[in-house]
Amino acid sequence: MAGAATALTAGNAAECPAKCGGRILFGACRPLSDTALMKSVGYDFVENPFGAMFVPDKGEEEWKCQKEAIMSAALPLRSCNGFLPGKFRVTGKDADWEPILKYAETGCRRADEVGLKTVVFGSGGARNVPVTYHAGGKIEYPEGFDVEHGRDQYAEFCAVLAKRIADCKVTVVIEPLRPNETDIIHYVWQGLQIVEEVGSPRIRQLADIFHMMMGREPAESIVKAGDRLMHCHIADWKTRKFPGYDPEQTYRLKPYFDALKQIGYAGGVSCECSWGEKSDLAKNLETALKTMKGLAS
Repeated sequence: MAGAATALTAGNAAECPAKCGGRILFGACRPLSDTALMKSVGYDFVENPFGAMFVPDKGEEEWKCQKEAIMSAALPLRSCNGFLPGKFRVTGKDADWEPILKYAETGCRRADEVGLKTVVFGSGGARNVPVTYHAGGKIEYPEGFDVEHGRDQYAEFCAVLAKRIADCKVTVVIEPLRPNETDIIHYVWQGLQIVEEVGSPRIRQLADIFHMMMGREPAESIVKAGDRLMHCHIADWKTRKFPGYDPEQTYRLKPYFDALKQIGYAGGVSCECSWGEKSDLAKNLETALKTMKGLAS
């Protein structure tokens, strides 16, 4: 399967930012109402939750109103996080994929209508393997089911999803999360294994620099991801605040930006972080952008 994925990557190089010219694009996870301010500061795009933007569980009238709001924003909606709500179960013996796939497909087709590039598949609540917690910290998985089964089930779901959205333009990117947020796929290299197994341009990889730092994953993983890397998230070391919040810790971000430069990355880097007081938002947006541009230069 890995060999097929390699050939597919080469054949679809035009869809991969590492093979395109240009520069890194900078964005932030903020409400659409903040896009005018973000644009004045110099940001390129905004990122918002998938469900809130594309209302996949709502009808066409609701979508029409939401589409107008997206199209009238001061910045393009380039990516969306929060792909699947926690009410869905991707893993486990009782997982029912059809309602999930219908939700995802509806949202992805609507995403194409507004030119969205990437959907971030973090969704720790939906992908976590069902467990029972006992006194003393003992964890009990369903009989005959564990995290390895959950990982394989998640990979199979991604493959089925890729077929359902094969004719879409939007790309779903796998987001590794810290162990305290999910029990499967903690590192970029683990996500890449699934990307290779699926072998579809509709399923690619995300690098969350905050999660990489906290999980001690080296920047080399970004280099290995190469043109399969389609989107990045970022937050400051440990505090998970905006980049540049603690200037003394900015050096920790540098190896990851050096790796992005090494692969010629020209996709999005989006601040998924806390911003402090609303009254300080403009100043903090400026600090974050200045910090990121400095690292990317």
